[in-house]
Amino acid sequence: MWEKLSSMTMKELFTAYPYAADFFQALPLPVKSFDRVCNYFSSMDEEISQDLGMDQQVLIEQFVAFMTQMQQLQVEEEAVKSVTIVGGQDKDGQSENIVLTINAGEVICIVGPTGSGKSCLLADIEWIAQRDTPTKRKILINNQIPDVKRRFSIEHKLVAQLSQNMNFIMDLTVEEFVQMHAESRMVENAAEICANIIAKANELAGEKFLPATPVTSLSGGQSRSLMIADAAYLSKSPIILIDEIENAGIDRQNAIRLLVDRQKIVLMATHDPILALMGDKRLVIKNGGIKKVIVTSEQERHNLVLLEKLDRQLSAIRDILRNGGCVDLIPVEPGVTIC
Repeated sequence: MWEKLSSMTMKELFTAYPYAADFFQALPLPVKSFDRVCNYFSSMDEEISQDLGMDQQVLIEQFVAFMTQMQQLQVEEEAVKSVTIVGGQDKDGQSENIVLTINAGEVICIVGPTGSGKSCLLADIEWIAQRDTPTKRKILINNQIPDVKRRFSIEHKLVAQLSQNMNFIMDLTVEEFVQMHAESRMVENAAEICANIIAKANELAGEKFLPATPVTSLSGGQSRSLMIADAAYLSKSPIILIDEIENAGIDRQNAIRLLVDRQKIVLMATHDPILALMGDKRLVIKNGGIKKVIVTSEQERHNLVLLEKLDRQLSAIRDILRNGGCVDLIPVEPGVTIC
């Protein structure tokens, strides 16, 4: 790679690889003083080497490594069209006897009592388990075993997980955080995408926040709203795992719809009946194993409409209480009977 890069003019380099400018910004030599890349590095004297703590050859090696890594980030991996769960065993060693394929755009809900093993299933999918976890499950991507490089890749993670507790420790504003992620993904129209992410996050959050709000000041619900919108628009991970989104204080139904619209494969552990019925299928977990797979029926879809009306009533009451009001009358939607 060095042979190719060294013969280029600085203008040609920045035109072909705009991100190369980031490498030179931190260096003391002004770029404009040199026509070619090789001349830039060869002009380093001993004083500059001492200031940088490295000689010319080491700096060249770092430049080549930087360019190689940035190019790898732009490589499009094969699209994930499906995830297959090949059953393992429950806590007693009993076989699950299941092979379940989940396609892009599907929502799979994981239900079961607390401690039944819902989070363990999410963990198996996150790590693309290959019979090497306590459950002995096996996860296939596009009906194939993913190669080791892809399974453990940092740059091209297959799975993004949104946990129950999300806390920021960076001293950044919301806008700075999203911009940093957008720049790392080298997306076009970064400013427009960032504004869209913040707007979508505010649609999901119970309490609105500003782009200038420090991320450390966000509530749990606001943090998760931001991360869901960020995952939908910026994350290259095709699989999204969500653990008990109902506890986050956000518009959970629209959050799921947002991810599905972006053709993500969504798996979520939930105790919420509305979310459970929103899924295409439900995996029932007992004693650490998958005991049943239930396809959401038409009757359940019909009942979901009624449950959503009841949920909107509860949301209206919740808003009244949040704003300091009194619940003298319960707002009733058409088609809903209060006994």
